[in-house]
Amino acid sequence: MRCLPAGAHALLVELDDGEQAAALHAELLRRRGAGELCATEIVPAARTVLLDGLDDPAALAARLPGWQPPPVAAADGARTEIPVRYDGPDLPEVAAHWGLTPRAAALLHAKTVFRVAFCGFAPGFGYLTGLPERYAVPRRADPRTAVPAGAVGLAGPYTGVYPRSSPGGWQLIGTAECVLWDAQRSPAALLAPGMRVRFVPRYLPPGEER
Repeated sequence: MRCLPAGAHALLVELDDGEQAAALHAELLRRRGAGELCATEIVPAARTVLLDGLDDPAALAARLPGWQPPPVAAADGARTEIPVRYDGPDLPEVAAHWGLTPRAAALLHAKTVFRVAFCGFAPGFGYLTGLPERYAVPRRADPRTAVPAGAVGLAGPYTGVYPRSSPGGWQLIGTAECVLWDAQRSPAALLAPGMRVRFVPRYLPPGEER
């Protein structure tokens, strides 16, 4: 753990991996909820957690290394379901990378319980973890200039859903049938760090389930 000052009232905590970042984020939220921590913002990322609105960042930085946050349990966090059509143009390539048929790859993805590790890139975009490491996939060698809103993509260890049309290099395996970001909704973002996510198939490609 490495604690870095980020202005007069903020602290950036660097950790070894995403699991440690998730555990620290959950612990910070717990302590803030119990009244043991005063922070206006607690923002996780891939391997960091940013705290803002601290009265004494240096004092917290001195205490943090002594904390031992427990790993995040699979059942922790609010849960949401995202209906999806597994009709993405890159599904056959992803399936081949996994050594599966497209239908089997879609079913594997759908049975996985994901967790929103952090949000970024665009409003409403969540980086979801949950697939075993062996199912990590590379980004496309030729990124698309326009990925449609709702596209479900994979890149490295992450799954994500594009909240709006934008350029992107993720492998597209499906189309979500929901709105990820709506400024008129409260909260505007469907996904938030720590939330559990399941993808519910509305369409599966034909073929063998293996």
